[in-house]
Amino acid sequence: MGLLDRVKQNQTAPPAGPSGNGPATATLPGATTYTPQPAPVAQPAAPAPAPSLSQRSVGAELTPAFTAAKVQIHAKLIEKFADEIDSSNKAGVREKIVELAEEYFRATAMTMTKNDKERLVESVLDDVLGLGPLEALLADPNITEIMANHPKQIYVEKSGEPILSSVTFESERQMRQVIDRIVSLVGRRVDESTPICDARLKDGSRVNVVIPPIALKGPALTIRKFAKEKWGPADIVNRFHSSSPEIMMFLRSCVRARLNILVSGGTGSGKTTLLNILSSFIPENERLITCEDAAELQLQQPHWIQLESRPPNVEGKGAVSIRELVKSCLRMRPDRIIVGECRGGEALDMLQAMNTGHDGSMSTLHANNPKEALVRLETLVLQAGQDLPSRAIKETIGSAIHLIVQQSRLRGGIRRIVSVAEITGIKDGDIQFQELFQFKQVGVNAEGKAVGYHTGTGAIPMRMEHLRAEGEDVSEKLFTPINQPSPDKLY
Repeated sequence: MGLLDRVKQNQTAPPAGPSGNGPATATLPGATTYTPQPAPVAQPAAPAPAPSLSQRSVGAELTPAFTAAKVQIHAKLIEKFADEIDSSNKAGVREKIVELAEEYFRATAMTMTKNDKERLVESVLDDVLGLGPLEALLADPNITEIMANHPKQIYVEKSGEPILSSVTFESERQMRQVIDRIVSLVGRRVDESTPICDARLKDGSRVNVVIPPIALKGPALTIRKFAKEKWGPADIVNRFHSSSPEIMMFLRSCVRARLNILVSGGTGSGKTTLLNILSSFIPENERLITCEDAAELQLQQPHWIQLESRPPNVEGKGAVSIRELVKSCLRMRPDRIIVGECRGGEALDMLQAMNTGHDGSMSTLHANNPKEALVRLETLVLQAGQDLPSRAIKETIGSAIHLIVQQSRLRGGIRRIVSVAEITGIKDGDIQFQELFQFKQVGVNAEGKAVGYHTGTGAIPMRMEHLRAEGEDVSEKLFTPINQPSPDKLY
């Protein structure tokens, strides 16, 4: 049976769900339950207001008539214009879909409201050029993360809180098509032999995919959206209150004075965003090289080379690890090296680069506080397989890392720089550090979000002379502790 025969069969017999009487539906907590309705007959339809996102996703698009029309128009588009579809010409493809939709309505004597026709065209366009039902979520600027647990359950994160979305995939097959489109764009693959994959979208959004047999309920897709607007230091100080002006002034001086900085934090705490902002302080005349698993960093400097790791091919060959990228970029005359995230043996190569003339380099690390960051960094160095003694590793870390900036995600989803610590050296075989700034949480507001304030600790950096020698005028007043502000001044 050919494609068109199957399409015609779908038109006359809508796909059966578990009961055999209509499309499969799933009742999810907080979502609207959809009840299949008979296909509309060929008679004028009463005007109706544009449905909400919930109605659009759970109602109109999943009716048998809507699904049949969508399948037919999509098939006709491939049959007639397969060689003419240009992904860069979205308007041209849309015109072809509108033309085929009008032909379909005339041939079937089917009627639809203007709003339903628009949704039908957009739905086909999203399937052909975009990411299907995810396009509406990606276009919403208030959504920061998309978490598809399986085809019929998609959560989104808004204002730091997960919310069940009414948007769903029509089937597991449609979800797999979207996944294949995403991973193929960056030259990667996901199948039963490699059921886990990290990828990215064109705008830099991070994507993680897990499919059966690892994912038991069906494919799982997580997208951490990349902000459309470029955030700067003023945004995280005045708009998000993730940092105080004093912390940002000090970090700016440290970056310009070429101190090596490690950004530490948990998953989703904003490490990459902070690393992007810190990199904006680097002078434009310096040569930068970034090494990442999935390219996310968006540096503003013109003299920038971006390297990305590569997984093995089908034969298990051709893999390029972060460690190999770091080793390679040492021969590319970088002024600074930025490693997107240290996860393994590349930590040793990064530390050696910091100790051999690449001052001002930066990286991120998963850890809950500065002390744990140092312990985890030592553990990662051991993964390099060099069998180094613990004392040698600690001395390397103590001389290579100058500053640890701890970023945390607090209650209610807010993100804050909670600590800025300076490495002071080795004493009694342990790495010593002093905290220069901290965020003191004093409570939770009516919205359930943590509130507090940033303050200095009173400790003066041991590298003040170095900062001044580099032309950075850092006032000791920045580190003066402050009393707890009034409730209206907390954030």
